[in-house]
Amino acid sequence: MKVRCWGARGSIPVSGPDFNRYGGDTTCIEIRSKNDALLVIDAGTGIRRLGCRLTEEGRLDLTLLFTHTHWDHVLGLPFFKLLYNPSARISLYGSPGLQGSIAKLLGRVMAPPLFPVPFVNLPSTIVSREWPGDVMQVDSLRVRRIALSHPNLGAGYRVEEDGRSFVFLTDNELSHPHRGGRSFEEYADFCRGADLLVHDAEYTPEEYPERLGWGHSHVDDAARLALAAGVKTLGLFHHNQERTDDGVDEMVRRCRAVFAGAGSGPVPDCLAVAQDSSFDL
Repeated sequence: MKVRCWGARGSIPVSGPDFNRYGGDTTCIEIRSKNDALLVIDAGTGIRRLGCRLTEEGRLDLTLLFTHTHWDHVLGLPFFKLLYNPSARISLYGSPGLQGSIAKLLGRVMAPPLFPVPFVNLPSTIVSREWPGDVMQVDSLRVRRIALSHPNLGAGYRVEEDGRSFVFLTDNELSHPHRGGRSFEEYADFCRGADLLVHDAEYTPEEYPERLGWGHSHVDDAARLALAAGVKTLGLFHHNQERTDDGVDEMVRRCRAVFAGAGSGPVPDCLAVAQDSSFDL
């Protein structure tokens, strides 16, 4: 399984010299199975560049999942090149209990006067499906989902292949239970033993009190979850739009300080997920 990040920023894309190392595009994750089947999570602005890459490769089939449909997770969808290729086939899976009808929600994103090409008129073949349960199979990838603790609901994912596992829990507030969200212990069980956990860590503990209830975690909570779940690597994600590269580096130092204070025994590695970073699991 190969995991590639096409955008790690939260809320709104940014650009400029202060954001060169970690990037300014918003959420988009690409996962490829050992057989090169393609799974994509979220369509933030990073999906535009992914679409250019897939077009160059001549790729026409993929499965598309969404954590939720806040703007930063759908903003790039109208500029995803495969949508306009009549030969492309996209399997779109929604979680009605966690997100509502995903096709209907995306139809609102791509509807005049917000965008000139209606979602229902796209020339690609988009097959909208629902999950039969909380587990689905995409080629050799086994995908599980869990409700996020976030305003307006949402879904997090665990992807497994040949004993290796990747967990993606962005926009998940560990210290505040939103409607439909799960407990810290349930999230720890969901992440248990993951090779890579990518988790929301938008705030410092000092910033968090003024943003309580906004749907995002602070870095110390993400670190404690990684420790409780016994994951191998924690990737900090959903970098605040005003946090510079140096500021993101400081978040990593704070995370590692939490790990260092955890006592004896193995501790996870900690890194900040950067735009265009990739992981072979």
